[in-house]
Amino acid sequence: MRRPPRIGVICIRRLYATSSTNASASSLLQELSGNDFLRRKKVRQSKTAHSTSPTRTRFAPSPTGFLHLGSLRTALYNFLLARATKGEFVLRVEDTDQTRKREGAEENIYESLQWAGISWDEGPTVGGPYGPYRQSERLDIYRNYADQLILGGHAYRCFCSRGRLDQLRASAQKLTPPSMATYDRHCYHLDHSESEHKAASGEPYTIRLKSPEKYPTVTDLLHGDLDLQVQINYADTRYDDPVLCKSDGYPTYHLANVVDDHCMKITHVIRGEEWLPSTPKHLAIYDAFGWTPPEFVHIPLLTSLEDKKLSKRTGDIGIKEYAESGILPEALVNFVALFGWSPSASADQPKVKRQNAGGEIFSMEQLIEKFNLNGLTKGNAKVSDSKLEFFNAHYLKSLVETPDGLDAVARELKPLLLKKFNNIAQNESKFELDYIKQVVTLFKGKIRKVKDLPDEVSYVYNNLPDWGNPDAMNYIEHLSVTNEGNAAVSILEEFAVWWNSRQEAWTPADMDAYIKGLAKERGYKSSTVFQTLRFASSGSIPGAPLPQLMILLDKENVTQRVIGALRILKL
Repeated sequence: MRRPPRIGVICIRRLYATSSTNASASSLLQELSGNDFLRRKKVRQSKTAHSTSPTRTRFAPSPTGFLHLGSLRTALYNFLLARATKGEFVLRVEDTDQTRKREGAEENIYESLQWAGISWDEGPTVGGPYGPYRQSERLDIYRNYADQLILGGHAYRCFCSRGRLDQLRASAQKLTPPSMATYDRHCYHLDHSESEHKAASGEPYTIRLKSPEKYPTVTDLLHGDLDLQVQINYADTRYDDPVLCKSDGYPTYHLANVVDDHCMKITHVIRGEEWLPSTPKHLAIYDAFGWTPPEFVHIPLLTSLEDKKLSKRTGDIGIKEYAESGILPEALVNFVALFGWSPSASADQPKVKRQNAGGEIFSMEQLIEKFNLNGLTKGNAKVSDSKLEFFNAHYLKSLVETPDGLDAVARELKPLLLKKFNNIAQNESKFELDYIKQVVTLFKGKIRKVKDLPDEVSYVYNNLPDWGNPDAMNYIEHLSVTNEGNAAVSILEEFAVWWNSRQEAWTPADMDAYIKGLAKERGYKSSTVFQTLRFASSGSIPGAPLPQLMILLDKENVTQRVIGALRILKL
């Protein structure tokens, strides 16, 4: 009986991921489900993943695009692990793919990380003992190590044309089952002197790793030990033999990543789960050099609430776009930290009491104190915009409760208010910073983003509220159903007399006492009086405490609003 083909766990994962929408994938899964080789071999999983000694971690982005949520999470986890263990955090720019390099992307990486409060101990902008930290400046280093692999018999030059390689890939895909390993090692069998001669004469070539017959087991601190082999077809022998150096002299990710992590003494690599298929190749390169690999942690994917890949509509936007939309760095960092990590899941951490509607509020300092690899989780992390807004509201409320924060928010808000209401509001004092600070303080419990505040406070800056909004219409309908229209008119008429009965300013305590006294004297519920006055002052829109709101509006404007509300209720 012919030995069945080995199916890599990543291939199976992809089949599962597309089976709901791809009939061919679903059919293949059913056909293969009875085979015992379709299993993810787990040998061991560490009881504790966290390091007790200082770690050296790195974030190695490619400047092919602007920094997004997933990359920020990778940077944050590496940063937190280094800080939590009193180690070092390295920033390395992996710019070997010159064809996809995007103008301004490298600067965006620096600015986005700095905005988020993530600092690095070594990197292109600060230097360090293991530089350069930009891969395009390390080409001689990679070439020397590639030559070492050739001399040791672990790598070889490949002079095959693109056309021949395309034919090999196409033929490998036509096999049943298809082979993910495509190369036939044609150039491996070249005599060494012939290979040297071709290279010396200027014939273009790549350098390939001579991959082992079986890739090493991946030991992952989150997932345990994984046997991830490339799918091959035993009837047509092909080899994985990944390219280490391209024909333009630049290294591929596989070689540069391994060499840099070794030379920079990186102890832990935290990266996305999408890099799991590459990890066996990297381990094979470590073995070829005789080096000890770092510890690996592959964190789960970020998905939408529907467990689909993120798109621009579901949170996959640049970090600077979040900043420009009004998200605070503290909110985004807190949000991102919980994408696959929980302090309560850490074996050696005390349980953390959940706060505020199931959310967990952590400053950067608290994250550093509590971060522990044992708290990482395996399931895909779902991105919820409402959760981010919750965090932003929390940090914005905390910000405006400090004098400097309140002043900063008021200054940011002033041009937005002028733009929206300058042609409406007659009272110029409403645009003075002191007044704006009162507005912000009054509405601090409702602010999710500063840029949204003008809409929230429109009934303050408009001369009269909008009595045609849904909240106001619901109140009018309520009066009709409960026959409380006459009572509402009486409340407003009596309030108008009281409101204009003295010259000195009212206090919130005065207003509370009046409302409760009026309700008791006339036999109304206090809520009935409050609802009627809110209808007059804000068009029934809830949020700001009523006594403070009416005092903020001033005596004359409140009188105008009461008169307007009476006209509507008497119709």
